[in-house]
Amino acid sequence: MRVHVDAARTLRLDDGTPVTAASGVVPLGDGWLVVQDDSTIAAWRRPDGVTALRVLPSVEGLDTFRAAEGTKHLKPDLEVACPAEVDGEPAALLLGSGSSPRRMRGVLVRLEDGEPAVHAAELGPLYERVAQRLGLPMDHVNLEGASRHGDFVRWFNRGNLMAGVRSASVDVPLEGLVAAVLGRAAASEVAVEQPREYQLGEVEGVGLAVTDAIALPDGRVLLSAAAEDTPNAVDDGPVVATAIALVDGDTVLAVAPIPEVDGHVHKVEGLALRGVSDDIVHLLAVVDDDDPETPSAELDLRVELD
Repeated sequence: MRVHVDAARTLRLDDGTPVTAASGVVPLGDGWLVVQDDSTIAAWRRPDGVTALRVLPSVEGLDTFRAAEGTKHLKPDLEVACPAEVDGEPAALLLGSGSSPRRMRGVLVRLEDGEPAVHAAELGPLYERVAQRLGLPMDHVNLEGASRHGDFVRWFNRGNLMAGVRSASVDVPLEGLVAAVLGRAAASEVAVEQPREYQLGEVEGVGLAVTDAIALPDGRVLLSAAAEDTPNAVDDGPVVATAIALVDGDTVLAVAPIPEVDGHVHKVEGLALRGVSDDIVHLLAVVDDDDPETPSAELDLRVELD
């Protein structure tokens, strides 16, 4: 397997505001919804521009959250953006990382008469069930990616080899997850099945850990992974390398590095599938460089499968 970066762009709203900490990307209408993990605002990129879309209420009057300002602990930390359906219509499903009690919310965005309609809910009991199924204490929960597989979502916990935690996943029925976000069912009633662990290897002594996932038409999954030198699920650290992994079930078939761009390692945190042709997969990726002053990058990735 080989990974190529065909193009790289910076993300800004039409008014010039930088999109920062991009952590997920998902189709919405005629464009793409890009989630920022340090904000209650997402960016809706369409053919005619990029506009702000509120996905959660302000927190203590704030819409952006910064470690330097002492507000990082308030952020909702939306890390997952995954295709879904509501009553048979396309929707975007957004999920918090679960790395603190404030980060256990789910959001659904769908279009009604062409305009976004947003629903959000607290899902704490579901996050607790995921931790139990993975055999983890809550302080090791860091759910950063998800892939859509028909009627279920495979939800990935990032893991941290420094803390002895492997990347892992569980399967959650999409219908139950959507019902919980819409308030039609209790979060505690959502089934959590099929725990899996993944061995993705190390780079310079730092373990690769899952940051997002996308399902291929044949059922295999492409994972983005980062080797980030951090002791826990909350603090950022230097990223020594990033990669794409091809997995089948819990078997890792191949791992290939994501090339640096202008000498810079981009921490890919969101993947969306643009198309598959023969053994070539085209992905749209978004980057969180953990720098609130730097606009996030958007990458066109081409993955050649052997």
